[in-house]
Parts: sequence; C-alpha cells; structure tokens
Amino acid sequence: MLELTITGVEAFDVRFPTSLRLDGSDAMNPDPDYSAAYCLLRTDHPDLAGHGLTFTIGRGNELCVAAIKAFAPMVVGRRLGDIVDDFGGFWRKLVGDSQLRWVGPDKGVIHLGAAAVINAIWDLWAKAEGKPVWRLVADLEPEKIVSLIDFTGIRDALDEDEALAMLRKLKATEPERRAALLQRGYPAYTTSAGWLGYPDDKIERLCREAIAAGWSAIKIKVGRDLEDDRRRCALVRRLIGPERRLMVDANQVWEVGQAGAWMAALAPYDPYWIEEPVHPDDVLGHAAVAKAVRPIRVATGEHCANRILFKQMLQADAIDVVQIDACRLGGLNENLAVLLMAAKFGKPVCPHAGGVGLCEYVQHISMIDYLCISGDLDGRMTEHAGILHDIFPEPIRIEGGRYMPPARPGYTVEFPSTILNHAGPEGRADVSAVFRLDTH
Repeated sequence: MLELTITGVEAFDVRFPTSLRLDGSDAMNPDPDYSAAYCLLRTDHPDLAGHGLTFTIGRGNELCVAAIKAFAPMVVGRRLGDIVDDFGGFWRKLVGDSQLRWVGPDKGVIHLGAAAVINAIWDLWAKAEGKPVWRLVADLEPEKIVSLIDFTGIRDALDEDEALAMLRKLKATEPERRAALLQRGYPAYTTSAGWLGYPDDKIERLCREAIAAGWSAIKIKVGRDLEDDRRRCALVRRLIGPERRLMVDANQVWEVGQAGAWMAALAPYDPYWIEEPVHPDDVLGHAAVAKAVRPIRVATGEHCANRILFKQMLQADAIDVVQIDACRLGGLNENLAVLLMAAKFGKPVCPHAGGVGLCEYVQHISMIDYLCISGDLDGRMTEHAGILHDIFPEPIRIEGGRYMPPARPGYTVEFPSTILNHAGPEGRADVSAVFRLDTH
C-alpha cells in the first residue's frame, strides 16, 4: 500500500451554522459557525484517499482552503512510501518552503493549511497500514518517532537524544498501558454545558445530563461580565457539587492585571484552571498571570501557533496545562514535538477540541501521549464538545466521561460524500440539506 502515489489535492470550504443556537459562543467569539477547510488527497489506488481538515469558525475559511491548494505542487506525484520514509524531512520542506514561508513562518493561514495537508497524509498512511493513527504511532520504534519531528528551534529545550531516551524508557511498558486504554478509555472533560450564550435553564439541564452521563469535569466560558460570571459559576458549582472539577475559559479577552483580579473574584467557586486568560502570544503575560492566580492553574495553547511558542511558555513556567491543537500546529508531527517538551517539563497535556473534527483528531494525540511519551494520566483530560460528531463514519465514543479508542483505520476525520458532493465550483459546500443542527 505504501507504493501508492498521490495524484491530486482537493480542498473544500465546509461551514456549519452553529451560531444559530450559539453553540461554541464565548467572550471572544460570540457567533461562531464551526467550519472546516477540508483537504482530500486523491491517489492512484481506487479505494484509498487521505482526509484532513483545519478548523475555523466561519469567515476566513476560504483563505485556509486557498492555503491547502498552495501546497498541492509539493504533494502531487509523491509516493506515500517516500514521504513516510523521511516524514520529518518532508514536513520541514513543506512548512519551510522558501516562498510560502514568507507569509508564515510556522503560523497563520499557511500553517493551518499545512496542518490539513500533513494530517491528511497521516490519515492516508494509517489507512495504508490498516490502523487508527494512535495505534500506528504506538507501534513505531522510538527511533522512527524521533525522525518524524523537526527539532529546529527547540534544541535548547529538548534535543533528539533526550527525546529518544524518553521514548525508549516507556516502550517496554507500553503494552500494559494499551490494555488499560482499550478497557477503560482516556479521561475527558466536557465543554458542552458552558457556552457563554446559553441561558441558565439550558446550562442547568446540560449540567444535569452531564452528571448523569458520568462526566467528572465541566468547563464554562467566562470573561464578558464579572457579575454574570460569578452568578454562572455559582450556578454550575451548585449543580455539579464540590467533588467535580470546574474549569473556566476567558478566550484571551483580559489584560494581564485584569486576569488576576477577575480570577480572585471567581476563586470561591474553586476553578481548577483558567484557560486563555490573555493574548496567546504573550509569554511573559501568562507567566505573570500564573504567578498571580496559583494554585489555580493556567491553561493555554489552542492558539499557540508553533512549537517555538510552546517552548517559551514552558521555559518561562508560564503555563500549568498544555492545550495543543491538532491543526493550529503543523499537524501531528509538530504536536509530537510539543508532547515531548511538555513531558520533559512535567506539564500535563489537555488538548483543545472545541470544534468540528477536533475531538476526532485529538483523541489520537492524547492516546499517543499516554502510550508513548508521558505514560501518565495524572491531570490529563481531553476536551469534549457534544456537537457535529454524527457526520463522521466513526464518531467519537464516550463512555462514563472517557474517550474510548477508535478502531477505524486512519485519523477518523473523514467527511462523507454527502457533504463533499454538495461543494460548488469554488469548493464551498452547502451542508443545510445534509446536516441536522440540534444535537442537544
């Protein structure tokens, strides 16, 4: 199967009208329409294609589609086996293209487009091997995993020899963790009850449903109005009791000094972490907030554009919880680098997954972290958002507030033809005829 050749790259602009019911609403993004710039890699094999996406919330999705198309000349005509034999080198050539890099580097629309392409290659590789992505990586030797990563710019924090030693240390005990994972799944938390635009009666209903379904950690959005945040935190804390974790997420809207004062006002409700308190690029600002609010943890990363920024966050002790994003970074290769750095610095990884396809993506990343890199579940939870899963051939499977490992080969983000076939000549897909909006 690795002999197959990539023959074409198609890109689709797919948007779901989630703003109609305020699903996904927060202090920064009051009216998101969950969207995907979707990448389809055609091959000369009649039954195999690679599927990847990058997540946006509506306007600008077409820019990511254009970025995917810009990478087509670097992918078409390539043999899959040649790519995966030197996947780290291929990643560097794709992301470091001498002309496209000028509109990056390693960030923004171009990096988002690169993530969709890279993750589509992972999907294709896993399908060719007949494995889900988490299992594909877990079956690799430590030397191969290290070869997948570009260490440029992070060797002052983690180099190839250190990474290899970490991976080798855990390899012998991986079968024990795999058995536990298959039996019990991976810990998760839910964001579904706490979108900022939801009225109190809906929050109350969703909290009760979450408790009945076995969730032990719930996140809500804050940051627009302090008194309203206090009221909503009090409501949720009363509903979930003192034994469950409550996390709060400000989505970048505060100033550094404001974050400390706001969290002092919310501290009586025992928040486990404050997520994205300030601008995602503000390393020193995060460090100041962390110092001010601990023992409340600072969590961030869904908008950290690359491994370099994560390196600085970790070196500055600016974050307590690392929230990688499957397609904000340059695909799984770059996420592996951040997983390794987080493990070295002793920080738990709790991936961001509040978007279409992100839960399907990050379940693999969390499981790779547990099996190969950290070997630990302490303080680790993968985000869950309860919409837009039934469109996938194998939706995420949650049991008792835990992700159960997917079995389908690939990255499990494949859109069905009923969606892609609705795309017009510019690749814009009208999903209204094939999508049932209200999953609550």
